[in-house]
Amino acid sequence: MNTQNARLNGKLAIVTGATQGLGADIAASLAASGAQVVVVGRGREAGEAVAAAIGAQACFVETDITDDHAIDRCIATVLDRHGHLDILVNNACSYDDQGLPSSRAQWLNTLNVNLVSAAIFTQKATAVMGPGGVVVNLGSTGGKFGADGRAIYPASKAALLQITRNFAVALAPRGIRVLSVSPAWTWSPSVERMSGGSTEVADALAAYLAHLGTVKPPALKRIQKVERCD
Repeated sequence: MNTQNARLNGKLAIVTGATQGLGADIAASLAASGAQVVVVGRGREAGEAVAAAIGAQACFVETDITDDHAIDRCIATVLDRHGHLDILVNNACSYDDQGLPSSRAQWLNTLNVNLVSAAIFTQKATAVMGPGGVVVNLGSTGGKFGADGRAIYPASKAALLQITRNFAVALAPRGIRVLSVSPAWTWSPSVERMSGGSTEVADALAAYLAHLGTVKPPALKRIQKVERCD
């Protein structure tokens, strides 16, 4: 760890959906800033690999965020090992979305992962946080603009941005901040699969779905990966 960048020394962070992609990079960045990091997700092998790559500052706790009891066990494990919780990053996400033709099952599943589970994890995590605690919700520019061919994902992100504002007001008297970060259209494992690894095809898809009309170049893959990894 670079001690000159140890702004988060002594802090304990949970990052959901951190077994790959953007979540793994968030976990690594928090560790690089001095935090102890709990990598949370469903894939044990991938999660343990992420934690091992980060080093002694990270551990993996297998957790299905759609299961309230699993969230309780995760937080209890964190408190048992570390004694405190300071940061929660709600990053886990589902991209199951066919736009207007999406089924009820798709709506319920995606909203459960992207919105409801983030809300419940926030509820349970902030119950054990003290003043100075922080919740970071991963929103999306997709939650701020219309897009053809999509409905559930942008709706879930728009709602996540709204509960960020509500929870920020609710938790302010306790000295806990709640904020959001909204990435734009990015080169990601899901986009890479859809495009066959072609940035030209990905840009054409972005122009169809997103107002920016372009994706970040492959050179930024390390910090721009996005995938469901809860």
